[in-house]
Amino acid sequence: MLPLVGKYIQKARIEKNYPQLVEGYKDGLLYSVSPDDKLKYADSAIWAAKLTRDDYLIGRAYTSKGIVYYFNLKKYKLALNEFLIAYKYSQKSNDPYYKNKVYYLLGVVKSYIGNYDEALVLLKQTKTFFEEESKKDIHPNLRYGNKRGYYNSLHQMAVCYRNLGNQKSADSLTNIGLSLTSSNKDYQQEYGYFLKEKGIGQFYKRDYHNSIKSLESSITSISGVNDFAWTSVCYSYIGKSYLELGNMDNAMPFFQKVDSVFQKHHFILPELRNNYEVLIDHYKEKGDIKKELYYTKQLIKADEIIRRDFGYLFSKIHREYDTNTLLDGKTRLERRISQIVWIVWTLATIAAALMIALFFKHRSEKKIRKQYRLLEQKILSKDELIAREGQTKGKENYKLDIEQKIVDDILLRLRDFEDSSGFIESGLTLNKLAARFVTNHSYLSQVINDYKGMNFNRYLSELRIAFITDKLYKERKYLHYKIETLAEECGMASRTNFSNLFQEINGIRPTDFIKQRLQDTDQKSIEE
Repeated sequence: MLPLVGKYIQKARIEKNYPQLVEGYKDGLLYSVSPDDKLKYADSAIWAAKLTRDDYLIGRAYTSKGIVYYFNLKKYKLALNEFLIAYKYSQKSNDPYYKNKVYYLLGVVKSYIGNYDEALVLLKQTKTFFEEESKKDIHPNLRYGNKRGYYNSLHQMAVCYRNLGNQKSADSLTNIGLSLTSSNKDYQQEYGYFLKEKGIGQFYKRDYHNSIKSLESSITSISGVNDFAWTSVCYSYIGKSYLELGNMDNAMPFFQKVDSVFQKHHFILPELRNNYEVLIDHYKEKGDIKKELYYTKQLIKADEIIRRDFGYLFSKIHREYDTNTLLDGKTRLERRISQIVWIVWTLATIAAALMIALFFKHRSEKKIRKQYRLLEQKILSKDELIAREGQTKGKENYKLDIEQKIVDDILLRLRDFEDSSGFIESGLTLNKLAARFVTNHSYLSQVINDYKGMNFNRYLSELRIAFITDKLYKERKYLHYKIETLAEECGMASRTNFSNLFQEINGIRPTDFIKQRLQDTDQKSIEE
């Protein structure tokens, strides 16, 4: 097609037919594959349009160049400059469709750079205009264009509301868009965008399985237009959904796809930044220094682009790894890879050191609070608090080499042993308990292993920790006991052994649990 366009352009140049020349350059822009070539054709269209001295043609030419920056290159600040020029020329035009197209493009770009409130003002206007125009008795091509303008305005408004934290409004607009486009093949691209927003909304509602389905369907619908920006957003939220489901193996490929888009297009949206933090943490935990270094370098590059293209949003996003931390980590990893045995860490200022200390303290406290709440839920629901797997049933289709009567007797005695808190006796051993049960230690050991799912020592430890945890939660006086006393109360002689088992079984140190429980009870007393 481009050779024919070239001939058309050449003919228009010879004849000095500048309006046709503008259209020729715009056709060249349309059929070019390379974004750089598109940009050259856009500049040529502006040059030719200015020769016509036609404000309408000049404005459209600037609009075309802005679209190349916005859609093909994702350079939103440069796109905004072109659209603002186009806006000035559009005010001299009598074409309301063109004016609203420029308003829409301004709204889209403003939303991308974080000016959501300003964007909504423009998008609400274009939504109303395109919706009303699409209902008129006009040529099918015009109706199609107006419907697309309406659907795209709805979509971008949903994006704005989501980023402003108004998920209810975002969901409402998304549902409207889905209902209007789901069964229409002419608007599959728009349908894909609404599916994307639906998937993101499902993610924030913690409906991770359906979020994945919606986002995968969205990618299928928008893949044809090579919108790598929104495609990478879909990849990111699919990865995050798998991560929340605890499926790291499925999550990692999608986070890596976001990086592939970044490598190819040198573009990343601010909301995708934390993908790299996940990748860095993942490979740090695995001990893969090379990949940890690679993703650290990628995050540094991403921060440079986000700071350049999304300065306002960059100042708003939470960064687990700030620039200084990333640079320090990069140096440390490079030294390790080079087998340098020493690593020098320095702090820039006392204030910076204090901020880092406070940050890690806050993160640690947040983790402790989360673990405390999880443990509290187990206590309140009595959900496997003692972790006795198969309390009254053995392994399916499995029979011990012991008479069932003896097994039943031991199980009954174990139940009484648990109900009467006999396990808090200090110095209790398997042989002592077997003697008390009037059975041999081998039988008792087998029954505990097969019916409780653990050996005797572990069984005893879990009963004791469960007992003292319940006491700490329900009886305030225990919160004021020393750790040594708590250990003695549940039959343990060693403070260290008690603390280690408490943390291992409950996921939180006893001192941290006590601190959180005191805060809870004090707060309730104030409220009452």
